[in-house]
Amino acid sequence: MTDPLLTFRAEFPILEGTTYLVSNSLGAMPRGVADRLAEYVDQWAELGVRAWAGDAGWWQMPVAVGDEIAPLIGAGPGEIAMLPNVTIAQTAVLSALDYTAGRDAIVMTELDFPSVRYVYDELATRLGARIVVVPSDDGITIDTQRLLNAIDERTKLVAVSHVLFRSAFIMDVAAICRRAHEMGALVSLDAFHSVGVMPVDVKELGVDFLAGGVLKWLCGGPGGAFLYASPEGTASLSPSFTGWQAHEHPFAFDGEMRYAHGAWRWLNGTPAIPALFAAIEGPRLLRRAGIQRVRDKSVRQTSRLIELADARGYPVTVPRNPEQRGGTVAFDVPHAYGVAQALLANDVIVDYRPNAGVRVAPHFYTSDEELERAVETIDGILRDGDWKKFDEKRGVVT
Repeated sequence: MTDPLLTFRAEFPILEGTTYLVSNSLGAMPRGVADRLAEYVDQWAELGVRAWAGDAGWWQMPVAVGDEIAPLIGAGPGEIAMLPNVTIAQTAVLSALDYTAGRDAIVMTELDFPSVRYVYDELATRLGARIVVVPSDDGITIDTQRLLNAIDERTKLVAVSHVLFRSAFIMDVAAICRRAHEMGALVSLDAFHSVGVMPVDVKELGVDFLAGGVLKWLCGGPGGAFLYASPEGTASLSPSFTGWQAHEHPFAFDGEMRYAHGAWRWLNGTPAIPALFAAIEGPRLLRRAGIQRVRDKSVRQTSRLIELADARGYPVTVPRNPEQRGGTVAFDVPHAYGVAQALLANDVIVDYRPNAGVRVAPHFYTSDEELERAVETIDGILRDGDWKKFDEKRGVVT
């Protein structure tokens, strides 16, 4: 079949020598990133401190780069702030709320990303919050009604994932937002595993906050996360996790904090400028590709991966209903860690997660032939025992 999205393959150098199926962990680098980073180097070399202002405008970049992402999530100009990672973005949100007067609960789930859970468990509780964790019956899904029932008049914030990182299960965010708002609570959505591989519209969903990053599906590299805050929430809240870039007049060096307006309010210290230069090209390519076309292809290719797994009797730990499935399929094959490492040695780039297995994540630049090759390589690794040489040599990064 003809796949017009394959015209974008030339934009990603790594595809020339590898089968790259790990965009749920680190998206392939766009060719144009080298030019953006060279631009940063030239500006620093030629302008020095003057690069913060003038045409270079480094100081404006945390919001200007956010404007590149805004069309992909239905946000408006000046509604997104760029931060170093999602953990920091979520910290800014939780620091803006008051956990007293009978509203001290933060509702999360057992399957949310651990880094976000860590900061809520450790910091939010010190601020007086009480964490309510909704369990999973199967390790793949969260029962929507059980989650809705956990949101009550004592709930201050619902902080959950849009797409669960292990299973790619898509949460019913619209229903969650309706229930939360009925109860007078706010919603902070971790959309790291949705933005860039499926349509997301913050206004349609009704979220108060949405955090994500360019690291994965947006192909923007590490160090570039984003935080959308609704205009209503931004106007009424003042994050205590803050810094001078959030000040109305940062270069007045005023001893008293006076918050800036819009997305600026959610910033903190000096921004990581090189990461912001690297973050630009990926979102631009996704906008050119068209996010609905990306989603349609993702559904088709993940469905094919499930078919290939079923034909071999390989268990998969993802929803079979495509309307409930994000962009990843996890093969829960025997000796999954060793299999994943053997795949890497064969230039089939995947990753492994405990309680999920080998995660395979095609993206808009993936060919159908690469899916076949990946699964056939798994067959060979299991048949020949190639996983054995890796199984006992576990590294920090999987």
